Amino acid sequence: MAFQIVLPKLGLTMQEGVIGEWVAQPGQRVALGDTLFRVETDKVDVDVEAEAEGVLATNADNGAVLPVGSVVGWLLADGESAPDGGSIPTAPDSKSTAAAESTPEATPAVIPSEVNAPGGARLKASPNARRVASEAGVDLRRLTGTGPGGRIVSEDVEDFLARPQAEQSVPEAPASATSEGGVPGSAATFVGPVVRKLAAELGVDLATVSGSGIGGRVTRADVERAATGRSRSAADTSAAAPASASVGPQPGDVIPLRGMRGAIARNMMDSLHSMAQLTHGYEVDVTDLVAVRAALKEESAAAGRRAPSLNDFIIRAAALALRRHPLLNAGIVDDQIVVAERVDIGVAVAVDGGLVVPVVRDADQLSVGEIAGNTTELAAAARNGKLGLADLERATFSVSTLGSYGVDFFTPVINPGNVAILGVGRVKDGFRWEGDTPVRTQVLTLSLTFDHRAVDGAPAAEYLRTVGEILGRPLTLLSGA
Repeated sequence: MAFQIVLPKLGLTMQEGVIGEWVAQPGQRVALGDTLFRVETDKVDVDVEAEAEGVLATNADNGAVLPVGSVVGWLLADGESAPDGGSIPTAPDSKSTAAAESTPEATPAVIPSEVNAPGGARLKASPNARRVASEAGVDLRRLTGTGPGGRIVSEDVEDFLARPQAEQSVPEAPASATSEGGVPGSAATFVGPVVRKLAAELGVDLATVSGSGIGGRVTRADVERAATGRSRSAADTSAAAPASASVGPQPGDVIPLRGMRGAIARNMMDSLHSMAQLTHGYEVDVTDLVAVRAALKEESAAAGRRAPSLNDFIIRAAALALRRHPLLNAGIVDDQIVVAERVDIGVAVAVDGGLVVPVVRDADQLSVGEIAGNTTELAAAARNGKLGLADLERATFSVSTLGSYGVDFFTPVINPGNVAILGVGRVKDGFRWEGDTPVRTQVLTLSLTFDHRAVDGAPAAEYLRTVGEILGRPLTLLSGA
């Protein structure tokens, strides 16, 4: 009996996902635990593994946007037919098989099931990456994998092929070849799913694009240039400077609210519609904190270390204050306020196309230096698309910083599942009176948005005052008290 493969729900807020790439191919026999496909969620990309064994039949193409629970394929027994709509290669009859075996030109390239790295270690690569590498004549041992556990995925092969010819050498395909992506007459033999998906999103006809990769291969940068009318000939491209950053929205563009952008839209609307949100602003004197961090930064630079940021100090102060005001470290479930047992702080990180909120676990138990290590790693993983779902779930409180953009005060929106979020503005000049003499200070504004269903205005103000008092004693923050 056919075993259904469905698009899994990979997080509490996930409503849809994108089939980023089928790793296993239709007609391939897969075993329990083999990777079937990569799904792009509103937060991260996740490999989906087989929960049974059988022959794969697919019901969704790369790039398809589907709701959670959609049937994307089946695992079939030997000889079993795919349900209506399923895609599985038809086995050739004995005559055609014999003819193919007798014709050397018809023999397909062998895609090894595993590759050995130098020294005999097994080099992990997805089946699709092996297929792409085989078609392009690429030795997988020359690549560095970016997939889970260091596995080589098809994007790694495509990125390798997109490098300048001086950096690597790959045999060119016959000029008459037709690419899998549908580029007639191109010298390239393969256009990867990522490039095809981007071309479809930007409305670019791949047949009109001049490739700048090896042998005229079309790369993502070529598609982006074509989308903005900056296409150039292959000769010009080979001598040009590196491609610019990804193309941003242009006047007249229509951007679908899906994927990460759609998730942000849904979550923020759900938050504002389901909570009674109110924001307090509170100015904090951080003169001593700025001075302590400046000294720490100088010492760290001399020792070759990275100094904690002001935001790292603020995260620790916010976490310590939650110990004294646990009602802010809570959520509302089934008309009940549930106070969290742990202090897990979500830290908002801006990424291309949106925002993610990775979580610093047990922030109240960590030193400022440990928090700095966590936030540095999480921010890098966020911007490189390496966050896992475990890095993004179950925050009990969040901190969002816009000070680096020159913002003084703003009204952050509470992340669903929490009752509060702390916004951090820029450090600016202030003053205080010492007798009749004004003294220059450094101040910043904290913006606390809270759910009035769970927290009243006075307790929220008390929390802000506690955070301010803790920030006013930076040496205590460093000491771990």
